[in-house]
Amino acid sequence: MTEKTQCVYHQGAAGQRMRMKAVGLSLIISLLLLALKFLTYRLTHSAAVLSDALESIINVAASSFAILSIWMAAKPADPDHPYGHGKIEYFSAGFEGALIIGAAIGIFYTGIQHLLHPRPLPHLEAGLLILMAATVINLLLGLFLVRIGRRTESITLVADGRHILTDVYSSGAVMVGLLAVHWTGWLRFDGVVACLVGVNILITGGQLVHQSYTRLMDASDPELLERITRMLAENKRSHWIDIHQLRAWRAGTMIHIDLHLVLPEDLLLDQAHQEAKLLENILVNEFSGNADILVHMDPCDPTACPICTLNECVLRSRDPDAVTTWNRERLVRATDKIFPEVKPEGKKDS
Repeated sequence: MTEKTQCVYHQGAAGQRMRMKAVGLSLIISLLLLALKFLTYRLTHSAAVLSDALESIINVAASSFAILSIWMAAKPADPDHPYGHGKIEYFSAGFEGALIIGAAIGIFYTGIQHLLHPRPLPHLEAGLLILMAATVINLLLGLFLVRIGRRTESITLVADGRHILTDVYSSGAVMVGLLAVHWTGWLRFDGVVACLVGVNILITGGQLVHQSYTRLMDASDPELLERITRMLAENKRSHWIDIHQLRAWRAGTMIHIDLHLVLPEDLLLDQAHQEAKLLENILVNEFSGNADILVHMDPCDPTACPICTLNECVLRSRDPDAVTTWNRERLVRATDKIFPEVKPEGKKDS
């Protein structure tokens, strides 16, 4: 393990402990709520309640898989995995999404059966009270997991929290359906609500699978690129003439960033290295040490003079005539569009 990797690993230890505690709490509470919902189903024989209980089975399975994925994602890079193990978290999110889709199919089947062949719902009042208590606990747990997931930048915890919040919406819909059955006596409400719950969690599962796919494929993350661009623009130095080919992707809690930094052609190697290290440290500090930065240094070109703000430069061929704003579109552009086109002196557009 390199010295830099060791530093990143130790700085992220506190966040890792927080993630493990959160996902452990999620598993324990999910087991408790699963028992409560099946107790409610045993009392009421409601298809809607059964659909809610089936989704809770997915919560337990997902929390169990999340513990494994978060533990593996925290392992430092090694010769076999030079970029670390962070992407295991995206497999976890995709696995959870696939489980949700599978549960939705079972819920549709049960809901349609109760819609076609309605059944009486005994002990409805007691079942509603138990389900209400379980829903409140689920709401608090879901909000907690999303908050910790965002704080520690764990997609697994955020996915788990959002799934649990979806379970809250499902439970709310179930309670509304059971109340409608209680007030109207129309038993088919039970099957209708079960099918609606199935649609809701089917959408959630599809979103999780899509999110997992995009992260595994290193799809562009506009929000992350905007954050990096903002930090670079706020800390821009006169020697930093331009930046291009900025790329960034997440792998669990780690952020991998590479970019091309254009520096004055006459800078000595050690001076150029210091500028690159300064830029690297800014980004590493922005992500609390959980960032791996690669800076490729390019020498300036005479066509850069119009956008160069370095006042004392013996290589300057013309005065600066443009104020360049560093934005995401500019910093991610390809290398064949490094500088704006500069026309020779005195030449006019035809």
